[in-house]
Order: sequence, then structure tokens, then C-alpha cells
Amino acid sequence: MESEQKKYLSKVTLSGLIITLGIVFGDLGTSPLYVMKAIVAGSMGTIDPDFIMGAISCVFWTLTLQTTIKYVLITMRADNKGEGGIFSLYALIRKRKKWVYIFAIIGGSALLADGIITPSITVVSAVEGLSMIDPNINAVPISLAIITGLFAFQQFGTNVLGKSFGPIMVLWFLMLGVVGFSQILTMPSIFMSLNPYFAIKLLTTHPGGFLLLGAVFLCTTGAEALYSDLGHCGFHNIRVSWFYVKTCLVLNYLGQGAWILKHSHEITPDLNPFFTVFPSWFLVPSIILATGAAVIASQALISGSFTIISEGILLNFWPKVQIKYPSKWKGQMYIPSVNAFLFIACMFVVAYFRKSSNMEAAYGLSITITMLMTSLLMFFYLRIKRTKWYFLGLFMLTYLSIEISFLIANLHKFANGGWFTIMMATLICSVMYIWYRARSIRNRFLGFVDIKNYSGVLTDIKADTEIPKVATNLAYITKADNHMQVESKIIYSIINKHPKRADLYWFIHLDVLDDPFTMEYKLQTLIPNVLMRVEFRIGFKVQPRINLFIQQVIHDLTASGEMDMLSKYISLHKHNVPSDFKYVLISMQQTYDFAFKSSENMIMYAYRYLKKIGISDVKAYGLDFSSIIEEKVPMKPKVYQSPGLKRIKSV
Repeated sequence: MESEQKKYLSKVTLSGLIITLGIVFGDLGTSPLYVMKAIVAGSMGTIDPDFIMGAISCVFWTLTLQTTIKYVLITMRADNKGEGGIFSLYALIRKRKKWVYIFAIIGGSALLADGIITPSITVVSAVEGLSMIDPNINAVPISLAIITGLFAFQQFGTNVLGKSFGPIMVLWFLMLGVVGFSQILTMPSIFMSLNPYFAIKLLTTHPGGFLLLGAVFLCTTGAEALYSDLGHCGFHNIRVSWFYVKTCLVLNYLGQGAWILKHSHEITPDLNPFFTVFPSWFLVPSIILATGAAVIASQALISGSFTIISEGILLNFWPKVQIKYPSKWKGQMYIPSVNAFLFIACMFVVAYFRKSSNMEAAYGLSITITMLMTSLLMFFYLRIKRTKWYFLGLFMLTYLSIEISFLIANLHKFANGGWFTIMMATLICSVMYIWYRARSIRNRFLGFVDIKNYSGVLTDIKADTEIPKVATNLAYITKADNHMQVESKIIYSIINKHPKRADLYWFIHLDVLDDPFTMEYKLQTLIPNVLMRVEFRIGFKVQPRINLFIQQVIHDLTASGEMDMLSKYISLHKHNVPSDFKYVLISMQQTYDFAFKSSENMIMYAYRYLKKIGISDVKAYGLDFSSIIEEKVPMKPKVYQSPGLKRIKSV
């Protein structure tokens, strides 16, 4: 069903374009709510044609260079089997450039941190339009109520609500374009601002021109989310619909600019040019539609956060947490812990900053870091694709210059609110880094041995009736990619730590592929009638459910007659009851036989605490609680290290 949906959305159809408008462009589409307001606030009291036309020119060329050229035309070509986003981009190059994981976790963390601000600023900006009707209306409690309802709704899925997203955004963009065009008609000369000359003049001559880039940047903050949503709608649908979206956005920015120039004497710090361009009779409908668009933009960021965390889990960037699927589509997931974290953070942002103008200072700073990390990852991706050196050089020179400039311009927001997103990004990045490094450290102690060296002892253990029988089928989850090898800790568990007799041993290997939706398995006989290995090959977006997977393997083997997978007990066998399975889960514990380096010791100490926020392997692998044996084995260096004792003769 998922593949049918993806195949359908990969084609350019009217319905596909409408769905794309509802899913992809929420963040970009709601930026007119606050961009021009932020620009006017940064004017330093100078509202003249050069300033406004220069600012609009900066907005237009930012949308063109960043969103259109970098993301729509170039970056979206770096798709991982149809999926996009910074983690998918990292997955494309991680096998050749393992150390670039640091770019991925920095970018992913910054994207998650800035996503906290998006629901807050979009909802508050929309609700603040009510002040045009009654200045005494407090937007904070209304915004808190909308955000509470939005996050509470996540557990039920967005399938039903999502069907209305597309039509609402079609109306939203149409309204932006029509209202903007109506203002342009009163001042057609505003079209001159599309000339890059005015942008250059503003940045080089206006006293605060360069710092104004911090406000201008808000117009393209949704570009990274656009790339992340590639797998939901398809490359062609996004590309075609973007030109409609960009046209409507540019018309609205031009219209707001025309209105500001005509009413420059009426501009006040709290005035939002977005709502002032509407005729009074259409003000209430515009606020309602703006609120709907804000909810859609917020939903896109929340869903995107779920996707980032789920991918992070499978890439070893995040502790295993519970993931639910409220709807029939795999892509619509719900992560309770992430939902709770985002809800608390958004409520804090609204309660603390209170006004959208205050949130503007916190918005945009960390997303520039994400864009910078995406550019660096794209550099390695383009090199792997053997891109011409002159194009590669031009790409890096252009976008490093632009994004470093935006980053510097946004740094002045740090004291006024930017500290919040940087703090959140640092917190999230620390979790990702600690988890990834700790797993890397632990992997140093994952010694592998050849199974053929233990075929005799495993066969003898099976036949030794003096050893208590643990289960008919005893299964271990192995990380060995080589099918003829297994972790030494598993052999230690079977042979040394309370020898375990079973009729059949199973080594289960979970191979998470870069392809997002693969579901297949391969069965191998390693020791006839003694040891089997089953390899489940699943995409990085597929939830591992080993218990269900094994049930299908048993069903397939029984149906094909390859093996008798019925219970070995006579009373159960005659009733066709499947044989019992037990799974052994092994955790390695540090002993006093060795010590980590100081830095590694700190990472492992933090790792032990981070494990508590995740779920157990039992839940993570979808295993049956009643069929689990949990064991602890000591960490041992792969190579024996003598403590240096000398034997002396006894007297």
C-alpha cells in the first residue's frame, strides 16, 4: 500500500500537486506572516524606497539562490531511494566517509531545535492578527490552546486531517498572490526591486544592511524541511508546485513592500504589514486561513521531527524509543517521547517570548547551521558522483559564502533569543554524539569468531542430556555481517555461561539497508540440524518486529515442507502446535580488568544514563516478553593484555 502511494505521488498529477502543497510548503508558505515585520523592525527607523526595495530584493534572491537553485534543483537530486533530508544524505556517503557523521548530527540537531520555534512563531503570528480587530486580545492563551490541541491530536494520526491540508494551502497561496498583486497595482515600480542591484546597495550602504540578513533569512527557513519531505511527495511534484508557491510568495512580498512604501508614516514597531494589506471586510477570513496554514506548517515540522528521530535511531544517533503508527501509512508515525518534548518546549517558547516579534530573534539562527552542514555533505556527495571540479568549486564557493554570511548576521540574535535554539541544538547534538561514540566504543569489544571452530562443541551440547534443555529453539541476535562469524559473547553465553542445550540454535541478523522500504529475509543452514542463521533485510524506515518476522519464517518453512517446525513434544506435535522459541539478549558490562581513557569514560558514563530514556531491546525488536532470557557478560579486549605479573618460585 505504501509503495502504491509513493508510486502515485511520484507522478505529476493535479491531486499529487495539491497533496504536495499541503505537506511540503507549510513552513515556507507561512513566512510572509513575519518576514516583512522582522525586516521593518530592523530598519533602524529608515523606511525609504532604497531600504524596502533592497530588502525585497534580498528576499527574492534568497528564495532564488537558496530554495530554488540549491534545494529544488540541486540537493533534491541527492535522494536515497526517493527519501530526502540530511540523514538520508548522510546515508548515501557514510560508507565512504564515515567521519562525516559529525556534520549529520550537527545539522539534524539544529533542524530539530529550530523546529521547536516554527509551531510557536507561526501560530502566534496568525493569532496576533486578531489585534487588528481588538487590540486588547491576548494572543498567548489562544496560541497555547491551539498548540495543546495540535500535539494532543498527534496520537490519533493525521490521515483524516491531512486530506484537507492540500486544499487549504491552495487557498492560502492563492490569497497571498491575489492580495499581493492588488497592492502591486497601486505601485508597479515595486517590481524594480527584483533587480539584484538594490540588494547589493542595501547590504553595502545601509548602516545595518548586513545584519538585516538575519531577518531576510526567515523567508527560506523551510527549505531544509522541503528537502526532508522529498519522500512524501516526490521530486517532480515538489519541483512543479514550487514555481506556483514561489510566484505567490514573491507577489505577496512585493505587495507588502508596496503598502509599506505608501504608508511609511503609519509604521509602528508592533504593526504587522501582512494583515494591514487586507481590506477590512476580509480580515477575519484571512486570520482564520492564516491560523489554518500555521497549524499545517506546525504539523509538517512535528511530523518531520518524528522522521528525523526514527532515522536517527536506525543510524545509531539516538536511543531506541517507542514508535507508533496511528494510520495505515508507514510514513505517518507517532513518537510519544518526542511529541511530549516538543510540546513542552513549544509551550515554554510561547509563554516566555509571548510575541512573535520576540520569537523572530530566536528563529533562524540554528537552521543556518543545518544548511551549512547540508552544503558540506553535498560537497562529499558530489565528489562521490564525480562532479566536474569547476561546478563543485562554484557550488561550495557560492553557498559557503551565502550561508556563512547568514550565520554571522544571525549571531546578533543570540542574546535576544537565539540562545534558546542554540542551547536546544547543543543538548540534542550532545545526545546524538554521546550515543554514536559510545556505540563505537562498545563495538571495539565486539570480538567475532568463526562458527566452524565451534561446530563440534555445539553439536555435542545439543546431544548432551546432562545439560538442562533451555528451549526447543534458542535464538540470539547477532551483528556479524559475515554469515560464518558470530560475536564471541554469544559463544560465551552458549558454552561458558551456564551451558545452554537446545534442539536448534538460531542466529538472527538484522541488516538495515539504505533503501527505506525493503522487507526480505535469507535463511542459511550453518550446522545441519544444529544451527540456522536468518538474515532480515529491512529498510531504514521499517520498524523491526523480529517476533513477527520469525513467525513468518516458521510458517514459510512449515508450508514448504523444508523443516518440521512443529513442537517436539508429542502431545503438542499432534495438534500442530509450533515449536517454542526463546531469545537470549546479551549486554556487555565493563569489568575492573581494564579502564577507559578519561574522555571515553565520560562518554560511557553518560551513555548509561541515556539508555534509561530509551526502550529495552525487547520492545525495540518486537520480541515476546515471555520468551526472553537477559544476560550480562563481561567486556573483554579482543587481544589479551597481560597485567605484567612475574612468577616467583615458592620456598
